[in-house]
Amino acid sequence: MGRVFIEKFCFVVVVLAVLIGSSEANGCDFGCDLFEGSWVIDNTYPLYNSTACPFIRKEFDCIKYGRTNLEYLQYRWQPNNGCNLPRFDGKDFLERFKGKKIMYIGDSLSLNSFQSLLCLLHGAVPEAKFTQEIYRENATVTFLDYGVEIVLFHSNLLVDIEVESVGRVLKLDSIKSGQIWKEFDLLIFNTWLWYTRRPPGQQWDFVEVGGKLLKDMNRVEAFRAGLNTWAGWVDTDVDTAKTKVFFQGTSPAHYHGSDWGEPAVNNCLNEITPVNGSTYPSGLPIVVDIVKQVLNNMTMPGAVSLLDITKLSQLRKDGHPSKYNRFKGMDCTHWCLAGVPDTWNQILYASLL
Repeated sequence: MGRVFIEKFCFVVVVLAVLIGSSEANGCDFGCDLFEGSWVIDNTYPLYNSTACPFIRKEFDCIKYGRTNLEYLQYRWQPNNGCNLPRFDGKDFLERFKGKKIMYIGDSLSLNSFQSLLCLLHGAVPEAKFTQEIYRENATVTFLDYGVEIVLFHSNLLVDIEVESVGRVLKLDSIKSGQIWKEFDLLIFNTWLWYTRRPPGQQWDFVEVGGKLLKDMNRVEAFRAGLNTWAGWVDTDVDTAKTKVFFQGTSPAHYHGSDWGEPAVNNCLNEITPVNGSTYPSGLPIVVDIVKQVLNNMTMPGAVSLLDITKLSQLRKDGHPSKYNRFKGMDCTHWCLAGVPDTWNQILYASLL
């Protein structure tokens, strides 16, 4: 859907340019890709003041917890070939989804993205009334003036984990929460991070797949199996004429400087600028290809739109909380807010126009 929008956007730009006699649209390429580009300084950024946003959790509130180098806030994603990503319009977003329900489903990176959207919307309509309900790791925020309900549904793996006599079993062929998810108008899914966890952080004791109970299995293949189950659920259970479905690509971490050409670096603490240009030295992780394969093999390819945010996020080694969070731990996995997740949601918005 993002590419379709850009084609429409470029057409409007070209028409306007012709009417005013400008050559500004000459670089607008009808085949441009929103996910290929580079980061550029833009003094009109960030899109909101994080100190005025009531939704940011202590994990992501970098300014509150002492970050003083704020240049990371002023980078804007610039797609290649002269195409421009339209600025996020929170009021328009709320009008478009008036009376509708939006859900983010996934791990703590979904929480990161969920809170980014809330801040973008609150920044656009700061006087709008809202309610907030939090139940364990799930949350619901409703913008009352618009009747827009935005929900975070915590699901690290998307597929089920059930407690049985042998212990906790990761059921790679089962999704029971889908009965809740499919009732929403917009779904944004994310998973991967917890498939890589080993004890003591691992959430299961056994894996069940294809009728077999295993003590463990290759984690990439487990991810593929779980994602195929999720894709099958979308194919059979989701009315994609009513519900728009997105899968958010893998969000990268920055603990190994060799990934971006600085082998002596072992975290993101002192990173204050993005990687220059459009290429990340270590390349893309294998799960990026797996996600694309699974989506392409669905019964209705195109039923799910991919927010292919991996590379653009790889370039932002400067965007993590590092030690600037309530817990003071070194976090090079999640992202400061305001920050990189705002661009994820800006691309989501562009894809919905």
